[in-house]
Amino acid sequence: MSVSQKSSGLYAPQEPIFPRRVSGPFRRGKWWIMAATLAIYYLTPWIRWDRGPNLPDQAVLIDMAGKRFYFFMIEIWPHEFYFIAGLLIMAGIGLFLFTSALGRVWCGYACPQTVWTDLFILVERWVEGDRNARVRLWKAKWDARKWRLRLTKWAVWLVIAVATGGAWVFYFADAPTLLVDLMTGRAAFVAYASVGVLTATTFVFGGFMREQVCIYMCPWPRIQAAMMDEETLTVTYREHRGEPRGKKHEATTGDCIDCMACVNVCPMGIDIRDGQQLACITCALCIDACDDVMARTGKPRGLIDYCTYTDLKREEAGSKPRPAWQHIFRLRTMVYTAIWGLVGVILIVALFMRAPIEVTVAPVREPLFVTMSDGTIRNTYELRLRNKNATARDFHISLTSDSALRIALEGREVLSVEVPADQTLAQRVYVFAKPDSPAATNAQSDLRIWVEDRTSQDRAYANTVFHGRIR
Repeated sequence: MSVSQKSSGLYAPQEPIFPRRVSGPFRRGKWWIMAATLAIYYLTPWIRWDRGPNLPDQAVLIDMAGKRFYFFMIEIWPHEFYFIAGLLIMAGIGLFLFTSALGRVWCGYACPQTVWTDLFILVERWVEGDRNARVRLWKAKWDARKWRLRLTKWAVWLVIAVATGGAWVFYFADAPTLLVDLMTGRAAFVAYASVGVLTATTFVFGGFMREQVCIYMCPWPRIQAAMMDEETLTVTYREHRGEPRGKKHEATTGDCIDCMACVNVCPMGIDIRDGQQLACITCALCIDACDDVMARTGKPRGLIDYCTYTDLKREEAGSKPRPAWQHIFRLRTMVYTAIWGLVGVILIVALFMRAPIEVTVAPVREPLFVTMSDGTIRNTYELRLRNKNATARDFHISLTSDSALRIALEGREVLSVEVPADQTLAQRVYVFAKPDSPAATNAQSDLRIWVEDRTSQDRAYANTVFHGRIR
């Protein structure tokens, strides 16, 4: 047997999916979410926020050159990355919470892959027509009309993809300035490379690898099984009510008339009547399609609906299902909510407890100390003074008031130094101990260096040690 014959049963060509247009509350909700998320993504870099002179006025900015992240009135410094880590933890817990309560609701409504795929399908339907027209076009030979429609669709997709890649880079630099630089060819190579990569991935993923991304590339379908249980509300087919399937005029059949409407509207091309599946993104479009058919056939809605496994068993036994809120507000989801809220409270408290000034100190260890001509012991330290205010401030440097040591600033006659607005300044300082003092004769002594903002009287300190000679 040839290699091709051996492999023919292992691989199958991709079957194109042409979702049919549908209307209903879930579809309308998806339109609103798509519009809101796209508006936030595309427009946010253009929002201005006045932070004062010498600071960027872009509301949301990841300033790689300045090593800063700005979000409206919040400014995150590199050493405060724990805020970003906290937000990522909250996002993860939030994903666990929504999945345990409502299944893959993130995948079906707000995931970027879903949002851009919806947008691309909208363009596809606008150019080529609804499902039946697109199926006929797919099967048709490549003539002038087919080339015209395909090129038109791909051109619109490419414009959307370029706008997507361009919007992303605007988060990393002043948007109006970068736009001019991109248009005139003066932008950095990394900006063009980033736009190119994101354009290509958006074009390919949203246009040609829609369901493949969700099934094979995204890890969440495999993780979600651990997040869901028998009390999770998810899109479900009521088999006990719909089976056996048959045409409307057949009296012995269930409510399902096997019209395939639920399959034809599914962007993943699955049949929800086969049960829970890895490919289902819980977009609920099959609910809208089925409810429309039930209304036209005079049967009650809900053959396909949000339901839990336990409620299905109750309905099959003739009991009424429990209210939806009892499934959502259960121990598992409340634990997730409590953890999510706790992390959020910690971040908010930490954010408002941040000092407007900070100081770090590093002893110069080569040498540990210097013995002056009169026997005085001198230690050298590198101070980093961080001014988080929007204006330059004078910082006064001192030791603890009862310290027998003396401090001096390199290159300065006074103990004050001006730190520019929203910057960090490095300053070398010297600390002296008299020959007969305990600090001079002990191997190490505790030392605290204080910094005071002369304008606001805010104070900060850093602990270190003073190295003396050993007797």
